[in-house]
Amino acid sequence: MANTIRCEIVSAEAEIYSGDATLVVATGELGELGIAPKHAPLITRLKPGKVVVTTANGEHLDFAISGGMLEVQPTVVTILADTAIRADDIDEAKVRAAKEEAERVLAGRGEAMEIAEAQQRLAEVTAQLQALERLRKNLKH
Repeated sequence: MANTIRCEIVSAEAEIYSGDATLVVATGELGELGIAPKHAPLITRLKPGKVVVTTANGEHLDFAISGGMLEVQPTVVTILADTAIRADDIDEAKVRAAKEEAERVLAGRGEAMEIAEAQQRLAEVTAQLQALERLRKNLKH
């Protein structure tokens, strides 16, 4: 049996994932973080981006998050995300439409608040599209 760490991914709406992992990769403020069993305790903020969980049987599970917090304890890594979605649950047409809308707002240079919201939304939907691409790539292998 592989050495594992418990992984919990929770959003404001629901628990997204709970299970054992051999590796959890997330996008922190300063770059990619790789959390393996016996990792030192840690708390950090997460940027909008990907979370990849490698299960004990070697399967890679892809998630897209809109930001949040990551906490590592001796036996569990917890990701508290603002929003989180499994890559295979992403509605590609809806995400592409949201991306186009965010890009339109940014190109038009609307009000400051509208631009900040569009930048945040663009980061979220880009992370979701990247999760979809990773899922498709993994399915081809």
